[in-house]
Amino acid sequence: MLPEKTFEDQVAIVTGGGSGIGLAVATEIARLGGAVVLAGRKPERLDAAVADLTALGAKALAQPTDVRQPEQVDALVEAALAWGGRVDMLVNSAAGNFLVDADQLSVNGWLAVVNTVLNGSFFCTRAVGREMIKAQRGGRIVSIVASYAWTGGPHTVHSASAKAGVVAMTRTLAVEWARHGLRVNAVCPGPTDTEGARPLWQEPAAHRRLLDSIPVGRFARAEEIAQATTYLLSPYADYVNGEVFVIDGGEWLGKGLS
Repeated sequence: MLPEKTFEDQVAIVTGGGSGIGLAVATEIARLGGAVVLAGRKPERLDAAVADLTALGAKALAQPTDVRQPEQVDALVEAALAWGGRVDMLVNSAAGNFLVDADQLSVNGWLAVVNTVLNGSFFCTRAVGREMIKAQRGGRIVSIVASYAWTGGPHTVHSASAKAGVVAMTRTLAVEWARHGLRVNAVCPGPTDTEGARPLWQEPAAHRRLLDSIPVGRFARAEEIAQATTYLLSPYADYVNGEVFVIDGGEWLGKGLS
């Protein structure tokens, strides 16, 4: 476990920070002494999350943001700087997904997911990266991806394509920005028990099929994904760059040899 003051005097921006994995990551960063700026499209969720974090003694700010809009992303970074004086970490956790046959996927459905996951991650990474390069203090960026970005996954062509783009972005910027002291990595969760993900496997048969595909026999907890993410953000991972850290109980490997 990381020391409690690992992120003391540091500021993190977490997109999708009002719920699910994003909120779990923000909570873990705060537990380790960091100040967190929570970004998302639903102010009520952000305000509730900030209230909970503040009650625990954390320093937190809610900044309503649509990551698909570059001007709102710029405003997010400006707000973080005005509030915390610096930005040391970015976690791209904002996402959107739904299951659909590719031939039935509408243009709007495709754009909704790709604009949030791929474009939004780039807009945030570019805006924060510029500030980190300017400040010359280094920085750490972690994006949340999914294994179907490289394995493929039926009914997820929009999300798989977008997440694959984020993986390529991660590896490209890890090389390009290393000279500035920036580390860029990704975390790949397996099926995680969050409020947003549960509807994807709410039918008993779908729940059983998915559970049977995971060698360790259970879903991930959001806190486990948060711990993996904060490891990559921490000094313990100072020599880790351009990696995709898979934490899925072995799901993506398949169970053909079991």
